[in-house]
Amino acid sequence: MAQLWGGRFTKETDQLVYDFNASISFDKRLYRQDIKGSIVHVKMLTKVGILTADEGAKIVKGLEGIWADIESGKLKITHEYEDIHSFVEAKLIAEIGDVGKKLHTGRSRNDQVALDMKLYIREEIQTLDGLLQALLQVLLDLMKVHTTSYMPGFTHLQKAQPTTLAHHLGAYFEMFKRDRSRLSDTYKRMDTNPLGSGAFAGTTYPLDRAYTTELLEFSSVTYNSMDGVSDRDYLIELLSNLSIVMMHLSRFSEEIIIWNSNEYQFVEIDDEFSTGSSIMPQKKNPDIAELVRGKTGRVYGSLMALLTTMKGLPLAYNKDMQEDKEPVFDALDNVKLCLHLFTGMVATIKFRQDKMEASAKNGFTNATDAADYLVNRGVPFRDAHGIIGRLVLYCIEQGKSIDDLTLAEFQEISPVFAEDIYQAVCLETCVNMRNTLGAPGQVSMKKVIERYEEELK
Repeated sequence: MAQLWGGRFTKETDQLVYDFNASISFDKRLYRQDIKGSIVHVKMLTKVGILTADEGAKIVKGLEGIWADIESGKLKITHEYEDIHSFVEAKLIAEIGDVGKKLHTGRSRNDQVALDMKLYIREEIQTLDGLLQALLQVLLDLMKVHTTSYMPGFTHLQKAQPTTLAHHLGAYFEMFKRDRSRLSDTYKRMDTNPLGSGAFAGTTYPLDRAYTTELLEFSSVTYNSMDGVSDRDYLIELLSNLSIVMMHLSRFSEEIIIWNSNEYQFVEIDDEFSTGSSIMPQKKNPDIAELVRGKTGRVYGSLMALLTTMKGLPLAYNKDMQEDKEPVFDALDNVKLCLHLFTGMVATIKFRQDKMEASAKNGFTNATDAADYLVNRGVPFRDAHGIIGRLVLYCIEQGKSIDDLTLAEFQEISPVFAEDIYQAVCLETCVNMRNTLGAPGQVSMKKVIERYEEELK
C-alpha cells in the first residue's frame, strides 16, 4: 500500500479499508491535470525562493518525464497507490530521489484535487461545446434545405397546424444553442484557481497565488480557502447542464422514434445507425435514438447522486466529496458519446417529404387558416371557430380532407366561402402567411437562418 501519510499511525490500514478509501481506479484519468498543476506549483515555489532553481528544474524535469512515460505507455498507472496524487509523487521520488519529497510543500491533496477537477472540467466543457456546435451545424444545414418541406406541427401529439421541417428543426437548434450558453456560463463561474488553499486554511508559506493563476490561465483566484477546497457547485451545475442536454436529445430521439414507425414513415434512419432483430428479419430498429433516450435517466442519476452527497456536508473538506468523480466522469462520457452518435444519425437520416406533406394535408392542420379566411371576410372569430368545427366533422364523416371538398360542400356549411378558399387553405399559403419573426414562413425563416449562420461563426 503506497500512501502519502502514516507517521501518526502504528498499524497498517486494513486492505479492505484501503481499497474502500482509494480512488486511483477512477481518478487516474486526471494524471495530465495533476502533473500540470504540480509543475506550476513547483515553478511558483522556485519563484518565491522555497525551492532553489536547481531543485525546481530537477522536479519539473522529473514530472515531465513521468507525463511522457504515461503518454507513451511506458509507465502504467497501477492500483497499489491510493490515488493519482500519491502515484505521481511516489514515481517522482523514485526517479529523482529525496528532492522529489519537496514537491508537496505548501500544498494539500484537498486543494490539489480541487485544482485537478477544475482543470479537467474546463477541458471537458470545451469538448462539449465543440460537439454541440457540430450538432448545430448539421441542424442548420438541414434547415437550409427544408424551408419548403411541409409537415404537420403537433400539440398533445395531435396534428395542429402546418409547418416546415426547417421550422421544426429550428426549435431544437434553439435548445442546443441554450445548452452551449449554459456551459459557457458554468465555465465562467468555475474559472477560479483553488491552488494555495491548502487543507482549508491556506498556508504559512509565502505562496504567489497570482502567479499560479496566470500560468494555469484562470480568470482569478478563489477568495476563501474553505470554499476553495469544498466547492462542488460547478460540478453540480455541470451535471445539471448535461441533464438538460440529454433531455433535449431525448425529446428529439422520441420524435425520431415516432417518425420512424410504420404509422408515420416520416424518416428512414441510415443503416449505419440502425440495428436489426435476432428473430424478425424485417425489423430495422432506431436503437441509437432509444439508447440516447435511455441514457438520459443515467445522467439524471449522476446529478441526483452528487446533490445528495453534498446536501449535508459541513465545511470544509470531507471524504464524501471523493464521490463527485465517478458520476461526473460517467455523465461526461455518456453525453459526449450520445452527442457524437446523435449528430451522425441526424446528418445521415432521410426525411420523407412526401409522407410529411401528405400527413399535413390529411390531418386538418389547415383548419385554423380556414377560420382565419372567414374572419377576414367579416365573420366573428368565435362564429368562424364553430363553422370550421362543423366543417371538420363533415370531413371526418365523409372521409375527406378540407382541401378535397367541393365549393358546394363548403357553401353548405357557410355561404361566405368562395373559390379563393382553396388557395387560402393550401399548405404553402398556410405556412408562408405566417411571417412573424420565429414563425415558419419563408421570409421569417430566411432571417432566422441568417442569424443562426452568424452565431455559429
